[in-house]
Amino acid sequence: MTQTALHLKGITCTFPGRDGTAYSAVADASLAVAEGEFVSLVGPTGCGKSTLLNVAAGLLAPTAGTVRVFGQPLTGINERAGYLFQTDALLPWRTARENVMVGLELRGEDKHQARQLADDWLARVHLAGHGDKYPHELSGGMRKRVALAQTLVMAPKILLMDEPFSALDVQTRSLMENELLELWSEDRKSVVFVTHDLEEAISLSDRVVVLSAGPGSRPIAEFPIHLARPRDVSEVRLTPQFLDLHKTIWEALKVEVQKAYAKEGI
Repeated sequence: MTQTALHLKGITCTFPGRDGTAYSAVADASLAVAEGEFVSLVGPTGCGKSTLLNVAAGLLAPTAGTVRVFGQPLTGINERAGYLFQTDALLPWRTARENVMVGLELRGEDKHQARQLADDWLARVHLAGHGDKYPHELSGGMRKRVALAQTLVMAPKILLMDEPFSALDVQTRSLMENELLELWSEDRKSVVFVTHDLEEAISLSDRVVVLSAGPGSRPIAEFPIHLARPRDVSEVRLTPQFLDLHKTIWEALKVEVQKAYAKEGI
């Protein structure tokens, strides 16, 4: 039986509103991710997708509910997870190699070993020979590759990704998506991937989870993605199976998007 890598159960996150009233970004939200499973979360803007990621990472303590990581209660930071943010989190005064080494150094790794691991990972993300460049000398796609290497060099069992490719142009985004799948296929980490792009979600995932419109958002539907692997994200989007999945999932997602727009008066 496949082990559950991440289990969020009955998660509620309540914050004080500007008028003094409480605001619940998510309410009674539950999500289980199996070991080695790639799960994407989709939903309207402001539906709490990033909030759930922050809870899974241990960056945000829920108001109610529990988080378990490989069966153990999560207390504090989730040290078995790596987090790839939407915006660049590279240190501008450090080279690409030095940025990849940051986590290893903080963990107390031998400097020579950390440098070797950093170079190995730069090569794996197709940046061999670019280790001495600073972030401002790299393109957006190259910076994202450095960030991916920086995360994966720590060997996390769970990978949390918050719209990591949204700022890239279409061509670079497709290349990065394929590279992510190639790296993921090597050891099948558990992935929770947040995106507003339904095509991206279907192309990458084993399962797509739809969240309701906020406030008080929670998962309301999930769809297994039975598309053969390995996948090329551009090619798979042309298949009849993909188009059928997109139509089915969009029918569920569209209702929630319309609810969100109605609440905003759009």
